[in-house]
Amino acid sequence: MTQKTGKSRYWLSFTGLFLVLAVFTVWNINSGTIELSLREIARIIFQRQGEETAFHIIWEIRLPRIIACVVLGGALSVSGFLLQTFFANPIAGPFELGISSGAKLVVALLMISFLQKSKTVGSAAMILAAFIGSMISMAFVLLIARKVRNMSMLIVSGVMIGYICSAITDFLVTFADDSNIVNLHNWSLGSFSGISWENVQVMTGVVAVSMIFTFFLSKPISAYQLGEGYAQSMGVNVKVFRVTLILLSSVLSACVTAFAGPISFLGVAAPHLVKSLLKTSKPILVIPGCFLGGAAFCLFCDLIARTVFAPSELSISSVTAIFGAPVVIYIMIRKKQKI
Repeated sequence: MTQKTGKSRYWLSFTGLFLVLAVFTVWNINSGTIELSLREIARIIFQRQGEETAFHIIWEIRLPRIIACVVLGGALSVSGFLLQTFFANPIAGPFELGISSGAKLVVALLMISFLQKSKTVGSAAMILAAFIGSMISMAFVLLIARKVRNMSMLIVSGVMIGYICSAITDFLVTFADDSNIVNLHNWSLGSFSGISWENVQVMTGVVAVSMIFTFFLSKPISAYQLGEGYAQSMGVNVKVFRVTLILLSSVLSACVTAFAGPISFLGVAAPHLVKSLLKTSKPILVIPGCFLGGAAFCLFCDLIARTVFAPSELSISSVTAIFGAPVVIYIMIRKKQKI
């Protein structure tokens, strides 16, 4: 691929990602049990005028949910890319390694303990709890990684960690007495319902800061992709770099789990699709591409979850599994063929 052809491909790819994201955003705003015309929606959003019920639906329900899908979908995709870089494995992701399930367990424990005392849990406390859970699961994964050289076995071990954490969480939620705690069941399966503007502000701040740090790691990531020896020769402190990768991926995935619960396969499928679209592994291009691709993928899946069986709602994780699992299977088959 010549330099000129490459640049054209990158421009077309990013333009396409932005257009897809814009289409899914408009589609999500315009979809629901109460249908509104595009003129009504534009009037409510830009002029802040409209019928009270419609105004409430757009500003208090649909818009926060859409922004959360964009922010958290992008964050989970980038988190997956960082983990794939760290383990040098294309099917490593927060959900697949059990990291999301560990975060879910600690957040569930926090929410249950607070709700039993009739107290509400702040957004920052939820993110902190999810981060602690992510780091605990990551510690187990890293311990296993030292013992297991086969990366497929590492993924299997991560899945087992995820099952254990999910089983404990399900026990806690199922046998809870309080009606508010029982409602945590939807969150534990993965859901964007109930997102508030306060949640949006906190998640956007955390993800924005994490993304800035991630973007500044583009050059070290590019060197690390060529091997630890090469990265060291280029002046990269590999130990500090690896710790930074783990912390950033854990913060991003923790933020997702804290507000939307575990979301399956998005962290693996979206980065793979973006790299296939861009035809490059350059982090300076792949990182923003992963964010846009993950955001679009998440918006699409949430649209399906909300509307297919409306007014009933599917868990977002079920829908991402339907569209993401085939991508993971394809990656595994292609990797096997190369071997």
